[in-house]
Amino acid sequence: MEGMFGGSSWLWIIVVGLVVGVLARLLKPGRDRMGLILTTLLGIGGALLAGWFGRTMGWYGAGEKVGFLASLVGAIVILLVVGMLRRR
Repeated sequence: MEGMFGGSSWLWIIVVGLVVGVLARLLKPGRDRMGLILTTLLGIGGALLAGWFGRTMGWYGAGEKVGFLASLVGAIVILLVVGMLRRR
């Protein structure tokens, strides 16, 4: 886990996850029923997804500032997938 977030502390990971999750929910249209904990997990999941994908593709390295934007995109992708699965 340390490599995914550039050696950050758990508290920092949770705070950034919360911010990314809240921003993703604000930017994605529609209503998403989830509380604070799920929103934080959404942001952390988005960061993990975007970090893995971005580094696998060679677009950026660990600790680069573009990772925050990529985390936001990753969280929105997760929201879209969950929304599609809920409709079924």
